[in-house]
Amino acid sequence: MVAMTQAPATTKAARRRHDREIITLAVPAFGALVSEPLFLMVDTAVVGHLGTAQLAGLGVASALLVTAVSVFVFLAYATTAAVARQVGAGDLRAAIRQGMDGIWLALLLGVLVIAVVLPTAPSLVALFGSSDTAAPYATTYLRISALGIPAMLVVLAATGVLRGLQDTKTPLYVAVVGFFANGALNVGLVYGADLGIAGSAWGTVIAQCGMAVAYLWVVIRGAHKHGASLRPDAAGIRASAQAGAPLLIRTLSLRAILMIATAVAARLGDENIAAHQIILSLWSLLAFALDAIAIAGQAIIGRYLGAGDAQGAREACRRMVQWGIATGVVLGLLVIATRPLFIPLFTGDPAVQEAALPALIVVALAQPISGIVFVLDGVLMGAGDGPYLARAMMLTLAVFVPAALLVPALGGDLTALWAAMTLMMATRMLTLWLRSRSGRWIVTGATR
Repeated sequence: MVAMTQAPATTKAARRRHDREIITLAVPAFGALVSEPLFLMVDTAVVGHLGTAQLAGLGVASALLVTAVSVFVFLAYATTAAVARQVGAGDLRAAIRQGMDGIWLALLLGVLVIAVVLPTAPSLVALFGSSDTAAPYATTYLRISALGIPAMLVVLAATGVLRGLQDTKTPLYVAVVGFFANGALNVGLVYGADLGIAGSAWGTVIAQCGMAVAYLWVVIRGAHKHGASLRPDAAGIRASAQAGAPLLIRTLSLRAILMIATAVAARLGDENIAAHQIILSLWSLLAFALDAIAIAGQAIIGRYLGAGDAQGAREACRRMVQWGIATGVVLGLLVIATRPLFIPLFTGDPAVQEAALPALIVVALAQPISGIVFVLDGVLMGAGDGPYLARAMMLTLAVFVPAALLVPALGGDLTALWAAMTLMMATRMLTLWLRSRSGRWIVTGATR
């Protein structure tokens, strides 16, 4: 009888403990993550009132820019997992040292990306099939924004360090200040200085550089406190690159999916690519909101595994999936309720509004699926299970490509394209669920 009465109490206690950990990390992470798509949404709102051609140009350029940065999101994800494992093992000096290796790698990659993007910007825009009216705006925005890529990558790596240290509040503070600075700079440079779409790009570059400086100050202060070296270490940088390689493959596959979706939308006409840009901004906002739980998962799972607590990792995973489903349902209902009010904020063109409204219903219905996907993605990243994530995303890409290409071939519209996006998310959910059920992701110790 004693055992029977204590088991539920123990389960409830564990659930409450995991809830506290998730809330403590996820709520600040939510604010910081939401600020990222809000940067783009501010640009979209400001540029959208310049005209449909400018908004269409921003849609193509931002897709390319986000791809150029997001393929290196492993700088945050891999660093979070590695640092969290060291925290779980009780070695803060080693944790910060690994973080510094990631930051140095970010700087090197940022310089390489600038060297590629600047001379090839017109060709990259042309690959998207952008119209003659939108292409010049896309090229201008892309070239200027590319100058801020090193700062953006440093922000990713430094954010990963702080998340691994179980600190999601500092990224929130930096993100909030950066968001308001970006908004003020965009309005001032686009309208006050009359720089048009170029002003929007410069405003974002300046804001991102300021954020990078703030992050570096925090990480360097922590390195001094714990006696961690700030000097670049070739072996450490190389190890960081090797650890992130599978996540790079995973992210390249995901970015290919989003780029193909944007390319298909561009071929449907300026009104459809403009509507797609608005929906993609909202989709990114919803995705980052769900990813807040995943970020908590990366930090928590990494810490449990670093401390050798496999059971705690399993329980945390189960609880976070429940959070992901519930959050997805709530977000879907909010999208359905607010969609007539949302789209007019970004465009007054009736044709763009007509294309976007039905596609938003598809996005809303897919949110519970997205909740599961983002949570399990974060759990497996926290466990350092990058090779499986790479294979699963390549399979997802193989499923999505023919579905997306059939949309214009069969005379489909933007709603059909977002139905193909939902198929992509359902494929991801299946592959991640199978892996989580297998338990093969659970490997304990300070390093995987």
